[in-house]
Amino acid sequence: MVICGYVADALWPTLVERNPLLLIGLSAKNRYLVLVVNHVQTGWYYLIGTVRLLLPDPFFFLLGWFYGPTALRWMEHRTPTIGSFMRRLEGWFARFSWPLVVMFPNNYVCLIAGAARMSPLVFISLDVVGTLGRLLMLQVIGDIFAGPVNAFLGFVSTWRIPILVVTIGLVAFSAFGEYRRGGRELDALHELEEAADELALGHELPGRPADDAADDGADGPTDR
Repeated sequence: MVICGYVADALWPTLVERNPLLLIGLSAKNRYLVLVVNHVQTGWYYLIGTVRLLLPDPFFFLLGWFYGPTALRWMEHRTPTIGSFMRRLEGWFARFSWPLVVMFPNNYVCLIAGAARMSPLVFISLDVVGTLGRLLMLQVIGDIFAGPVNAFLGFVSTWRIPILVVTIGLVAFSAFGEYRRGGRELDALHELEEAADELALGHELPGRPADDAADDGADGPTDR
């Protein structure tokens, strides 16, 4: 899925016109869904969009389910810019778990839902409802802004080759930088395994004081 996302980001100037369904099959980002919604059959838009949006969610749910609070600390450590936001989500999840999954069925919420041991059946049901609601909202936005969207698509069609050169270059630069920083997804999963082992030995993740982790375990929504 990561590779598919890179391909979509690199080739979207061509795919958005020549194969829009393939584009959202590779990456169902909001901007791509809005760009194609008025140019594909509604049934295919919802089918492909729903499947692609749902694909990562069970993986993050299971990471939270099997690794619990360790997975949450690991995610905060990997994404420090949103670490404080994740901690707020954890605090809200105990009281607003169902609305959060419906309104924000993203990777972080799915991870928290798994760590909180939400019923898998409930999670799947809420996740599907939230995903369909997201697709409906983007369809409405695409309809409201159909004029500007079509104008933008016309611009992209006219300048496709230069834009394609830029997008491929940006994706290559980003992917190389991520590789150099050790941000490969399999390496990240190995980091989670190592973090779980360290926690079992009484150690904590860097930058996460033991007292804070203890507080989270006592009062946070992930307490089981």
